[in-house]
Amino acid sequence: MATHRDQWGTRLGFILAAAGSAAGLGNIWKFPYMAGENGGAAFLIIYLALVFSIGLSVMLCEFVIGRAAQRNPVGAYGILKGGKWKIAGFLGVAAGFIILSFYSVVAGWTIAYIFKAAGGLLATSDPAALGEIFGKFSADPLQPIFYHGMFMALTVLV
Repeated sequence: MATHRDQWGTRLGFILAAAGSAAGLGNIWKFPYMAGENGGAAFLIIYLALVFSIGLSVMLCEFVIGRAAQRNPVGAYGILKGGKWKIAGFLGVAAGFIILSFYSVVAGWTIAYIFKAAGGLLATSDPAALGEIFGKFSADPLQPIFYHGMFMALTVLV
């Protein structure tokens, strides 16, 4: 009996998910600071070389394992030599849940700020006023939950 395997809905969805997991928000947030502190262009060349060589290598290995195994992460790593790698599959799934718990909150804030910026609520450059806007937003029990839910719904659609 043949089992049905879910596939990515679109090639774009797969590419965005792979790129997002390879780059990560941590790299995006800290990159300007690190580039400025560590030599600018020289740092950029070394940084990009390492990100592409290490990140691309690991990503391609995961693609090969996934394509060959045609199973979920736990099952795919479980069929590797002697089954000792099964824990890596469990750790990968657990890491995904932990990362989603953080990024989904920040992504919800981002969606909220997109709407606030489009509505002209962020038209000030005064740090105190911007801090007050964030303080009110994060203190409201409904707004963060609403925008978090919006992000999760968009994630499910992709």
